[in-house]
Amino acid sequence: MDKYNDYTDEELIGLYREGEEEVAEYLMEKYKNLVRSKATSMFILGGDTQDLIQEGMIGLFKAVRDYDPGRDACFYTFAQLCVSRNIFTAVQKSGRKKHAPLNYYVSIYGADSDEEKDYSVSSQNDNPENIMLSKERLEQIEQALETELSLLERQVVQLRMTGMGYDEISRILGRDSKSVDNALQRIKNKMKKYMDC
Repeated sequence: MDKYNDYTDEELIGLYREGEEEVAEYLMEKYKNLVRSKATSMFILGGDTQDLIQEGMIGLFKAVRDYDPGRDACFYTFAQLCVSRNIFTAVQKSGRKKHAPLNYYVSIYGADSDEEKDYSVSSQNDNPENIMLSKERLEQIEQALETELSLLERQVVQLRMTGMGYDEISRILGRDSKSVDNALQRIKNKMKKYMDC
């Protein structure tokens, strides 16, 4: 496999198209850490990490199979998109564990925002009464997410909770950055009444 070290990814894809099957294996090995990091970042959405890694590897294989040097960005960027999209789709399908993110705090405002507030809903050190109140509040927020947010808004908030930036979210969802920003603004406005109570 060392014989491929001096080739660019685009050249390797060309060799793969010409019938060198082991190029796919080489690229899968080369980018397995990319898959692992993407799978780990989406773990909080639900699912087992190994399952997500496997889904990511399927996405990576699709990238090798479908990459078009004339149409797509560089192979690395295309592979990132395919891996993220495949993992995200698997997470959405996996038992619909849609409320798992609510057990964790990740700001939808971004790390540097002045608007950022700690909206965590429970702590392991709480007494039973506070835990029960937090559980009721969590159920209220879950209900609000289901009824108040559109499909796009739910997808955006799920991806944002994994720590993804606007550009990555827009690539995965096939939207422009402005529509992702607009969706986040709508989410903030809709959820404000539930978070501030």
